Amino acid sequence: MTEGLVHMDAQQVIGRLGRIGVWEHHDTFVADTADPGAVAAELEELGFTAAWVGGAPADGLFGLSEQLLAGSRRLGVASGILNIRAFPVADTIAGVAALEKGHPGRFVLGLGVSHPEFADRTGVEYTPPVAAMNAYLDALDADADPAVPRVLAALGPRMQRLSRDRAQGAHPYFTTPAHTREARETLGEGVFLAPEQKVVLSTDPEVARAVIREASAFYLGLDNYRRSWLRLGFTEDDLADGGSDRLVDALVVWGDEETIAARIREHLDAGADHVSVHVLPTDAGHTGLPHAEWARLAPALRDL
Repeated sequence: MTEGLVHMDAQQVIGRLGRIGVWEHHDTFVADTADPGAVAAELEELGFTAAWVGGAPADGLFGLSEQLLAGSRRLGVASGILNIRAFPVADTIAGVAALEKGHPGRFVLGLGVSHPEFADRTGVEYTPPVAAMNAYLDALDADADPAVPRVLAALGPRMQRLSRDRAQGAHPYFTTPAHTREARETLGEGVFLAPEQKVVLSTDPEVARAVIREASAFYLGLDNYRRSWLRLGFTEDDLADGGSDRLVDALVVWGDEETIAARIREHLDAGADHVSVHVLPTDAGHTGLPHAEWARLAPALRDL
């Protein structure tokens, strides 16, 4: 650990986030008819221990996190992830400090480097990911509250090593239990590892795979995800034409509650300390949060 970063082992981060959380996009939280505080209370009542907020704009992450924390008594909240290219360091430091002051011991800062494809569209220079993250962490070390744990969006071994050396752990997204096992080997013991796992509550393979392919289309066009899946043993043929059945079945678990719980258990057995469950609704017109799916899944996940 570098100077300015307080050593915090996996158990201490688990103390903030527990074992099984939910992952959802910022915009979906905002679009839902229930206010975020009520959603947080609902998740806590169901037995989930954390809410991960993904894809938040610079002016939305900390406000939503405050509402989620204020609406619950124990629920942890994490950014999954804060895009370091969109959030000035000073704003991140101030936002994290306010959350820690108002709700001590319940927030985890997840950081990521975004994608070169986004920079290409906007004309913004895309500096190398590890160098960019190191520079951001340097700035955080200079002024941020060192008691707030941070985890990095780490698909490949270089970012995983940075997660081990300059953060409290890693938050891999859109991966498999095999990736979790490899990440644990790279991180070593005592370093927090919290993969995200997408799920579809449907036993119909045609319905489930159609939902998965729709959700995967965006990521199949991103180089870092493609390289991650190729490292796991998938082929270019698996990544073509919306993804092979082998690929989509490995990335997203579909089936009944017991089948989904078994996949979450695979991550835990492979070395995960926490898993964030990201429900993909089967209703194409659904725009809000998956309340019904959370309620169905909660009993099967509660004792993992």
